[in-house]
Amino acid sequence: MPAPRTLDGRTAKGARLPSAWLRWSPLFLFLLLARVALAATPAVGAAAPEFTLMTPTGAVVHLQDELRKNTVVLVLLRGFPGYQCPYCTKQVHDFVDHASGFAAAKAEVLLVYPGPSADLDQHANDFLAQQAALPKNIVLLTDPEYKMTTAYDLRWNAPHETAYPSTFILDQDGKILFEKISRSHGERTSAEDVLHQLAPR
Repeated sequence: MPAPRTLDGRTAKGARLPSAWLRWSPLFLFLLLARVALAATPAVGAAAPEFTLMTPTGAVVHLQDELRKNTVVLVLLRGFPGYQCPYCTKQVHDFVDHASGFAAAKAEVLLVYPGPSADLDQHANDFLAQQAALPKNIVLLTDPEYKMTTAYDLRWNAPHETAYPSTFILDQDGKILFEKISRSHGERTSAEDVLHQLAPR
């Protein structure tokens, strides 16, 4: 069993740890903690990480700009894991059907479609073709190379997977008021669930 060590690097028998280890270990610990902090999924009450994404037609959307106008409902889809996810299709249908409710609640819905850059816009357009035309207050954005997905620590890094389907409600200060993260393909937040959260208390 290793001898206990003191704060100055000595063991109980008086031997010292290598000076290089003592010099670099605080830096290693700092970098490790920083990595953990950066990777954590933002929780309710925390500020949502800023991002800039584009629609499949090339319109640029800055989260910060959208927050100045409305409450934002942020929905992370699975994108294209080799097929168009039927759960995502069903969820987006549901949100489109309730678009007037989101408009009445002064909320904009941002749908994020993540994936590798190659053919991502085409896959996103194919996904949109399965929907009725999106209302003005529901916007589909692509997330090439999972930049936003990774910033929110929602990358589902397994074969044939992309992202953990998730829903957030952000107030106009960018604070997270509600979140639901699914660790499976299903168990999605419904539009009615979100509208209930948006209702005045």
